[in-house]
Amino acid sequence: MIVENNACRAPRVYLETYGCQMNIADSQMVTAILQQAGYATTSDANEADIILLNTCAIREHAEDRVLGRLSDLARLKDARPRRKLGLLGCMAQHNRASLLKKAPWLDVVAGPDSYRRLPELLAGVAGDPTVDVRLDRAETYSDISPAYDSGVRAYVTVMRGCDKFCAFCVVPYVRGRERSVPLPAILREVERLAERGTKEIVLLGQTVNAYRYNQVGFGQLLRMVAAVDGITRIRFTSPHPSDMTADVIEAMAQEPKVQPYLHLPVQSGSDRILAAMGRGYTTEAYLRLVERLRSAIPNLALSTDIIVGFHGEEESDFAATLDLMRRVGYDSAFMFKYSVREHTRAFKLGDTVSNEEKSRRLAEVIALQESLSLERNRALIGREFPVLVEGPARRGGGMMVGKTPQFKTALFPASPSINIGDTVNVRIASATAHSLLSTVP
Repeated sequence: MIVENNACRAPRVYLETYGCQMNIADSQMVTAILQQAGYATTSDANEADIILLNTCAIREHAEDRVLGRLSDLARLKDARPRRKLGLLGCMAQHNRASLLKKAPWLDVVAGPDSYRRLPELLAGVAGDPTVDVRLDRAETYSDISPAYDSGVRAYVTVMRGCDKFCAFCVVPYVRGRERSVPLPAILREVERLAERGTKEIVLLGQTVNAYRYNQVGFGQLLRMVAAVDGITRIRFTSPHPSDMTADVIEAMAQEPKVQPYLHLPVQSGSDRILAAMGRGYTTEAYLRLVERLRSAIPNLALSTDIIVGFHGEEESDFAATLDLMRRVGYDSAFMFKYSVREHTRAFKLGDTVSNEEKSRRLAEVIALQESLSLERNRALIGREFPVLVEGPARRGGGMMVGKTPQFKTALFPASPSINIGDTVNVRIASATAHSLLSTVP
């Protein structure tokens, strides 16, 4: 019989990620921190000594999913009691008071500003759970190079936190106030990525275009990143409409590496609801911004975020949202039912729209966006675009997949001469609301 000597090998960590690109980037940083401390990683939870979930708290549904998953993983802990189970990220920060009651099997709970201390927290587990959810207005992790996944695209965090305090949003409470990563650290990281063959950089921040380091604003940052040799494409997410200044628009229009795609959250088409949300702009100002953007960048693709059923939203407010969607003609959208979140400014207001009505409105918004996306994609049939090749299509069939400059998914026939990371010109032959079926001329 062969007996594994666990004392002679590095403890293995399994990490699951929920939520946005910021969480993906944070998980890559957490992996780097643990690897530097002597931990190994595994893709199999069953063989892990430590199981970590990096979580999102933006919507209630996301938290419910995580609690359900924790319950499943608790069975693995029951099978091997010395196995450690931890919860990281926004949900840990948001629910720190009640989390251990809902998930008493947790060993470690750590917020977004506590990742540097994870090796210490994990080593200190000996019975009672270890909790560290302190926010740190100075923490940017600028000295840590994340453990990036292989692929043509990499996420580089340039800002942490948010100062906007929109009424519906928990981000300022779970990620803290805005802090910009020092410019030298960003450029150093982009140069490292270029050296390892990364083609596309996505700059990340909760309000990414509010970036400021000394006298350098976000427009200047885009130009500096574009000057790094080897990087061919630059994107960023998520900007706030109020911070979309002239220098940012000029950088997008003038720098060929900055791609003609913008995610521009609107949330509602009703001025009354926008004011209640604390968004800081009107629909008229938003539409003027869209006009300026499309005038400066004629081939621009736009996506957005839309929330239906916010406190006080009446049928006329909802109709205004549908009208704004038609006027803008978004290429795509992320669409949600309003979820009351504890600790937000709107929490005490409660709900005024029933879940059934929210579901009806959401279905109508989705149907409208599907038609808009299909219309805009079909308008591209016959045109040619350079596509950054990402790899084989998920459904196979001898097809490959990549992104156009407008961040649209293009499928095209595989060829021995086409490799991951190449940029190939394709011609659009047909379209759905979500993808472009293409040929290689």
